[in-house]
Amino acid sequence: MKATIGLLAALALLAPGQVRAHGDDDPRLGKVMLDQLEWREGTGSGDGALVWEGDAWLGHDLHKLWLKTEGERVEGVTEDAEVQLLYSRALAPFWDIQVGWRGDLQPTPNRNWLALGVRGLAPYWFDTDLALFADADGRTALRLKAEYELLFTQRLILSPDIEINLHGQDDRATATGSGLSDVELGLRLRYEIRREFAPYIGVVGWRKFGNSADFARRQGERSDDLELVAGVRLWF
Repeated sequence: MKATIGLLAALALLAPGQVRAHGDDDPRLGKVMLDQLEWREGTGSGDGALVWEGDAWLGHDLHKLWLKTEGERVEGVTEDAEVQLLYSRALAPFWDIQVGWRGDLQPTPNRNWLALGVRGLAPYWFDTDLALFADADGRTALRLKAEYELLFTQRLILSPDIEINLHGQDDRATATGSGLSDVELGLRLRYEIRREFAPYIGVVGWRKFGNSADFARRQGERSDDLELVAGVRLWF
């Protein structure tokens, strides 16, 4: 729990209370977004989980510093926790290149990665985040995230999303298999009481593939599930 609180506190510290101008037309801006803070309850066997995913940025039009975090807690124990610290530079309208560090704090053993990716709006307004990771021991990983927002009204919004993870080789210590490791699909319906505060409900389906699925089954864990979710989306 201390790790979770510390990560969320770090996000809050990056958000300035107001726009601070530099005496030109490129003021320093910042934002903290807790995109997912939710409780998940699987339809299969297993315990419910508290899941979070958020990020914060601080900087100017072309240059920004990003902090990203995501993780999962089950029965008061943090089973997954990841942090990224990135430098971001605009490549084109709506597209940034990002480079920096990713740290896997849980599960152990910890992994540290060099991160290189692009983030922006793909055609038809898909919010896209594609990242390549490599560590000092030659491990590699690729992650694709994409999200779309369908507005029923100005306040009622349906948001489908997908996350795909691939790895270059097996990592038995963290039960991660090579090739296509896992895919997660989500569908969340939120109501924006205010732009900054939006409770939501939804459903998430995930599945592990290949050796990742084999590792999970050998440890007596599920390799797929369909989960009901309820949470809140916040930004500052």
